[in-house]
Amino acid sequence: MNVDELVRDSLREQAEGQTPAAPGLADRVLGLRRRRRTRRLVSTAATVAAVVAVSVAVPMLESGGTRDVRPADVTQPHRTEAHPDQSMPSDLIAAGRTALAAYYGTVQVARSKETEVATRTYWLLNPVTKKYVKTTKWSWVAVAPGLKTAAVLEQNLPASRIGLLDLASGEVKRWIEVDHTVGGLAFSRDGRELVATTYSENPDLRPIPKKLKGGGEVTVETRSHRTGFSVIDVASGKAEPWSEVGAGGGVGSDDMINPRQDFAFSRDGSLVWSGRPMDPGYQYYDRDGTEVAPPADAKYQRWYVDAGLSPDGSLLAGDFAGKKYKTSSWILDPRTGRQITETHGQQLLAWASDDSLVAWDIGKDGNEFHQRLVLVTLHSDKVVPLSDFRSTKDGTLGRWDPVFADR
Repeated sequence: MNVDELVRDSLREQAEGQTPAAPGLADRVLGLRRRRRTRRLVSTAATVAAVVAVSVAVPMLESGGTRDVRPADVTQPHRTEAHPDQSMPSDLIAAGRTALAAYYGTVQVARSKETEVATRTYWLLNPVTKKYVKTTKWSWVAVAPGLKTAAVLEQNLPASRIGLLDLASGEVKRWIEVDHTVGGLAFSRDGRELVATTYSENPDLRPIPKKLKGGGEVTVETRSHRTGFSVIDVASGKAEPWSEVGAGGGVGSDDMINPRQDFAFSRDGSLVWSGRPMDPGYQYYDRDGTEVAPPADAKYQRWYVDAGLSPDGSLLAGDFAGKKYKTSSWILDPRTGRQITETHGQQLLAWASDDSLVAWDIGKDGNEFHQRLVLVTLHSDKVVPLSDFRSTKDGTLGRWDPVFADR
């Protein structure tokens, strides 16, 4: 099971009966998911929110903090770049306004006899060669709109500095020192700011599960060490005053969060938010760290559904449906939650246009864990394969996860 699936599953396991039903193909599949999700509680959030953009300004990395403002031309059609014979991808995959900016595989690496760390290996898109380049340097990568710059954290979390990586050269052009150690990063929609989620300990560290006789394992759940967030201007490297937002109660508490529960910007950048395991599934804060009500178009958004709002804000990607098609997802009215239509796609990942999305979907074998990237269009049965199928084996690099960004 990959990290994205663990996010959805850990959320649903902790809030069963309070959030929408878990994705599945039938009662048999739901039962399988419940058995699998007892194995781990490792989570991640905000990756896609870190990279989705409509109008972008890509910061220059040279000293002096000058900007090269590059508005995204959303009216110019982009060619679909599909490689249905590649998994893991080696050549650019893109559709419409969005591109596979990076992807990563996660394996557990022992730190001691009792603990292990979910460790990522990334493949980053070189925007010049349009090839993906493998790197083991970074524990976390957030790609800015425009596909030129990434914000990175070194492997040992939490980190005391943030690197601004030039994706073409693979070199860190500038380091931003932080006052509070960081474990996760997300860009604003215009690429001008970063929200850094601060932790006092590594959010990906966990006790090693204990093996059971006859198979299976028992995982000792861990509490979050999240401490708050910092908003950073990318061009200058200056941070607004740190906002303390604690991790809530411990295991079993109504306000418990997952060990990794990162922050992201709201659509207009005025607020910061994160997912939470219990209803309503999110928490919004102003930049001072004061909890506030969600925006009107965010009340029905589920943080584990990566695609979120459509580029024009009129539609919301929803959870698994599985009614009209064997694997499908809902498209919702973002202000009312009304189910507008059902579209192909087991898991909606990113909007390619106002009426098309990139999604994970299964093949003819019907295996819900044997997925490939596809392009789906609303009100259409056409499904365009973008990649080959990823591995079904947990804890392997072949079980890769995508990071999307506007191009």
